[in-house]
Amino acid sequence: MKAIRTFAHFWYEFIVGDDWKLALGAIASIAVVFFATHHGVNAWWLLPLAVAALLAISLAYATRRASRT
Repeated sequence: MKAIRTFAHFWYEFIVGDDWKLALGAIASIAVVFFATHHGVNAWWLLPLAVAALLAISLAYATRRASRT
């Protein structure tokens, strides 16, 4: 049982990491692109835009946090 718990903890830390909001944004972006392409929309370009937006949000959050200290 400990091996299963350790394995689950590894994947949680790998996917979520430091910020659960960014992980949720990435999962939501993948889901939106999946459903759009499933319904015939050519939406491959949405994922790189979402990743760039999430990166900008992460960078803004980190610089704001660093400037407070």
